[in-house]
Amino acid sequence: MPDEETESEEKNSRKKRVSALSFYGYLDRYRAIFLPSLVALFLTAALSLAFPFYLSKLIGMPAGSFAEALKSSESLDVERVRENINRTVLTLIIILAVQAFIAYWRVRGFIKAGESALNDIRRDVFGRMLRLPVEFFQKHRAGELSTRVAADLAVLRETLLTTVPQLARQSVILVGGLVFIFILSWKLSLFMLAMIPVVVLAVALFGRKVRSYSRGAQDSLAASGVVLEESTQGIAELKAYSNEGFEENRYGSALNEYLDVVIKGAKVRAIFVSFIIFVLFGTISVVAWFGAGMLAKGDISSEQFVGFILFSVFVGASLGAFPEIFSQIQKANGATERLREILAEDPEPMGGRKVPIEILGGVEAQNLSFAYPSRPEQLVLDGVSFKAEPGERIAFVGQSGAGKSTLFAMLLRFYDPQDGALLIDGDSSIDLPLEALRGAMALVPQDVLLFGGSVGENISYGRPDASQEEIKDAARKAHAHEFISEFPEGYETMVGPRGVKLSGGQRQRIAIARAILADPKILLLDEATSALDSESERLVQEALDELMKGRTSLIIAHRLGTVKYADRIYVMQNGKIVETGSHDELIASGGTYRILAQTQFL
Repeated sequence: MPDEETESEEKNSRKKRVSALSFYGYLDRYRAIFLPSLVALFLTAALSLAFPFYLSKLIGMPAGSFAEALKSSESLDVERVRENINRTVLTLIIILAVQAFIAYWRVRGFIKAGESALNDIRRDVFGRMLRLPVEFFQKHRAGELSTRVAADLAVLRETLLTTVPQLARQSVILVGGLVFIFILSWKLSLFMLAMIPVVVLAVALFGRKVRSYSRGAQDSLAASGVVLEESTQGIAELKAYSNEGFEENRYGSALNEYLDVVIKGAKVRAIFVSFIIFVLFGTISVVAWFGAGMLAKGDISSEQFVGFILFSVFVGASLGAFPEIFSQIQKANGATERLREILAEDPEPMGGRKVPIEILGGVEAQNLSFAYPSRPEQLVLDGVSFKAEPGERIAFVGQSGAGKSTLFAMLLRFYDPQDGALLIDGDSSIDLPLEALRGAMALVPQDVLLFGGSVGENISYGRPDASQEEIKDAARKAHAHEFISEFPEGYETMVGPRGVKLSGGQRQRIAIARAILADPKILLLDEATSALDSESERLVQEALDELMKGRTSLIIAHRLGTVKYADRIYVMQNGKIVETGSHDELIASGGTYRILAQTQFL
């Protein structure tokens, strides 16, 4: 119990360390690009303050000169005023040109640094997902994970590429604008500063709600993505049962739920933004009213008053942008919670041994017991013991649910035993490096999954560095070369998503070719010939017989004809081994195996 509490505390601690800020830390990897872009951003933001400064001179200067001329009964020097106007406008145009030039490089730099950081985040999240235990993927549907990660990254992209630069820009404008308005008139500045505590309080109150609605929206969007992915992957079954309308309604319900959450979140954001707009521009109106009174009294010049109003508008617009900026940041913090959870998850334990090892193929189970975490009270394997010497052929037979496939999953260390031990060449599988353990095995499953590439790429998945000739040789041994050669594009033929363009037997033979190419020490055959017709089964069985020579072969079979010549057959029932022996021995014993054999061979 204390160990479970400690493990839970460590996991919570990791989740806290993987905060939303850690994503922005990815930009630090590209500081050689990001920091100059940030400096350029500060420069362009500072130069933007030149616009109200020179514009106030442009607007306020002639009026001021004219007023002074009236007071002193002197004529207005039109040429001097025109010269000042031209000089002011020219200076402003030069500043704007410099600002535009710097902005070009700033935008390029931010996009390069931001997109590079996002690629690193994508790579790290994907890499962590690949190294998570199988149990994690049983708790989360594939469509939910893929859709959620894609949606989260889209929000994060908007934040990194747009919101973060905006935050830096508006901060410079705000600070610079406040400095200018204090220089122009400290009295009027107090009116501008009076509403800042109100804005900060509103950000704190509304930000949490925006974040919670954002997570809810991402969850709902992921749920709709699950429906879309499952419907397209199972399109044959969907159409066979005429369930187009049912799936359409299911997708519509998920979208409606997403829309409801988004609309609720939009209400909160709308109230927030409306409140800030009222406070900001209401304050600017009061400042303008108070400043007009000061102008009438002569406490401030027309140029100062115009400058103050222009800078106040800039400061007000900058403050007005902050709620949306903080809202987007809060949205990103909420939306990326799934990404942070993935990065905080424990990867598969890699094993304690660091030195390279060679696996010979000896496999032994000692009183092995296991129950799935979702059903801890129901043992799938109950005291299973067996032994396979290197090069032996061992078969496991029994009815569905007897625990045969679970045994293979444990050999591949998708799960670790809760009791007993699983040994490879006399060493506990837990102490072996996962890469070495799995690299010494090849699995040919009953339900073959092909990736959406070419036939050749799917075969080379067994050994990615294999040459084209080696791929073809493996296909010949699996009796797949014949039908592959009949395709117009041969080994470059695309198999389609999950191999839908190939028949079941063709997919099975490609999987066998993949295993042949891997050249494993331990071969795991889970109903490897189940999808083949009689002739194909005979040809592939011959290839498998050749492949199994000198290798430890563990075979799961319902069709007992494929295991007749195994060195030893284990009959499993309800997670236990109830009989052991050769085919002839088990037939002679008159037990469960004989009943199974009579049922099939009659």
